[in-house]
Amino acid sequence: MTIYNAPIEDIKFVTEDLLDFYSHYQKYPDYQEATPELVDMVITECAKFSEIELAPLNQSGDKEGCQWLDGSVTTPKGFKEAYRKYIDGGWQGISHPIEYDGQGLPPSIGLIRTEMIGTANWSWSMYPGLSLGAMNTLIKHGDEYQKKTYLTKLTQGEWSGTMCLTEAQCGSDLGLIRTRAELADNGSYEITGSKIFISAGDHDLTENIIHIVLARLPDAPKGSRGISLFLVPKVLVNEDSSLGEANSVSCGSIEEKMGIKGSSTVVLNFDNARGYLIGEKNKGLEYMFTYMNTARIGIAIQGVCNSELAYQISLPYAKDRLSMRSLSGKKFPDQVADPIIVHPDVRKMLLMQKSFSEGGRAMIYFAGKMIDELDQSKDEETRKHIDDKLGFLTPILKGFLTEVGFESTNNGLGFWRPRLHQGMGA
Repeated sequence: MTIYNAPIEDIKFVTEDLLDFYSHYQKYPDYQEATPELVDMVITECAKFSEIELAPLNQSGDKEGCQWLDGSVTTPKGFKEAYRKYIDGGWQGISHPIEYDGQGLPPSIGLIRTEMIGTANWSWSMYPGLSLGAMNTLIKHGDEYQKKTYLTKLTQGEWSGTMCLTEAQCGSDLGLIRTRAELADNGSYEITGSKIFISAGDHDLTENIIHIVLARLPDAPKGSRGISLFLVPKVLVNEDSSLGEANSVSCGSIEEKMGIKGSSTVVLNFDNARGYLIGEKNKGLEYMFTYMNTARIGIAIQGVCNSELAYQISLPYAKDRLSMRSLSGKKFPDQVADPIIVHPDVRKMLLMQKSFSEGGRAMIYFAGKMIDELDQSKDEETRKHIDDKLGFLTPILKGFLTEVGFESTNNGLGFWRPRLHQGMGA
């Protein structure tokens, strides 16, 4: 079983001593409730939830994986119960608007939550993580009806969300998408097409899933300029906000992949599914960047999570595993050999893991501070300046932190391997 200990002291060092979050919060009227006492309570309680509820499901969830049967996905044992505790605790909407049932705390606090739950169990964290992008997209581009009807349920965590971009014939070149949308008599749209690699695309954690889908209208310009964005629920919603009949959205299969097997990545088929236009026609790619930037920050956090967990597993093993003697003489003469932590190369790998996890955390939280500023700034010129800085920083965070996260994990495997062969690995 994976053991995770939330690095609370390291988190507090970055937020309090390095970036001075509390003075930063007090500059904005909307963040006055983010006092040191409240933030400390949030960090402490989220740490408990991550350590007690999520970490024990990490290894078992990966071993069991998600199961696909007759178009439906079942998540591993314990995932559904943990998710219910998560939404009962109000964790999903911690940094989203109060008017849509959020708690209105700064986005930077939401990043701290995401790091802890992600390190404890990345597979599980992808379900609420994908919803965050859908929530941010609706906040920025949805109309008031969409916010009241769909955003509120997403913020509560009662429903979840997905990002539906990729198709079999196109990956990053979204101008090649073929999914089409046709206007229906009632003002909605009929969405037809298939999307692949859809994370959290189907599961049993929530009673409804809100798909944010890129599709093309019949009269749209060719290429990326002719893409619109649609909200397509798995289950249709009645006028009184109750759930109605199932929409024409089906899960065609579940992807086979290495790692994070507790997270469902699926093929989704839309067969004249009812959808609703988000924003204006042919501006879908512009709107989707709100979702994609949320996902990019999330992937950057994954790199930090990998480094942190790799270090937490590697360090006690390096102190326990015996092999040869230190180059400078016996360190533990009463034992048959010294623990491998005395060897320079092992120490180098451990320090690299520690440096990348702590440095990566500082980079993420620095970006979080800018997201707070963007959220609160009223001056358009200031907002553009902050947005440009974030636009520059985000791909660096995603590219660099995932690269070093992989390197940290890979180096950890170098000296975990004997234990893995014995069936005791993480």
